[in-house]
Amino acid sequence: MKNALTGLFLLGFITFLQSNAQSPAGNGGTMPSLGITASVDSDSLANAAGFVYLEETVKRILAPAVSDEAFAAHLQQLKRARCHIQTCNLFIPGYLKLMGPDVNEAWILGYVDTVMQRAEKAGIRLIVLGSGEARKIPEGVDRATAKEQFIRLARKMAGIAAKYNCLISMENLNTTETNFVNTLAEGCEVVTAVDHPNFRLTADIYHMLRENEPAGNIAKARGILAHCHIAEREKRSAPGTEKQDFRPYLAALRDIGYKGRIMMECKWTDPAREYAPAVAYLEGQLREVYHISGKK
Repeated sequence: MKNALTGLFLLGFITFLQSNAQSPAGNGGTMPSLGITASVDSDSLANAAGFVYLEETVKRILAPAVSDEAFAAHLQQLKRARCHIQTCNLFIPGYLKLMGPDVNEAWILGYVDTVMQRAEKAGIRLIVLGSGEARKIPEGVDRATAKEQFIRLARKMAGIAAKYNCLISMENLNTTETNFVNTLAEGCEVVTAVDHPNFRLTADIYHMLRENEPAGNIAKARGILAHCHIAEREKRSAPGTEKQDFRPYLAALRDIGYKGRIMMECKWTDPAREYAPAVAYLEGQLREVYHISGKK
């Protein structure tokens, strides 16, 4: 009975976390809000351009290699930020293998525990699991065996995340970056198999475009989609640079009731000039898809 009540509380907490920590600002909660993957050093510029959220990196602020002194300094910087900083990417370094004969489970789980402890202190509530090199299936390793190995380990990682009120959100990566979970559809299968409320899915629309994955596959992620990344297909440029039409993917997000964050994970050449037009371009497509007037 105690375990059942604990499970119900945890599911309720995760639902609350996703609906509140990711609720948009400035649009009445009716459509996703925009963020950017960037250093907190870019906070003022990002906020002035209209970004609501900023996504930092585990490597820079949460990893065990970051000294306690440096972490304390980062905490102060995060507190002063104008953008909401509730998510991080660049989770598992490439030398920590998640599949194959070189997996050191104790080492990985110890690393995850440190990251999650710091995430809770920093107010980070979601960590994206991209980590293409770490999750690559080694040559000669049976794919089905590797997948099962990953699922078991991911479930243990999610258990640690739960202790610190955090989500791990796995993203699809195209085949130039890894050989495991190259589509959102495959990500759905893995997340469903892990079957843990603290292990969820990030839809990376850039990678979907690179793999020619149809927008319709987003429907498979209903109930498990917690986060979203976006960039244009050809050069990973900011929305509007090549006039990419994201509307089919945005409509698919709308159709599953997604109102969380959409983070621009792009290559920028001149942020001071590029940030604001990118926000305006993607907001325009979002307003069209979510049927929201552009009037303030």
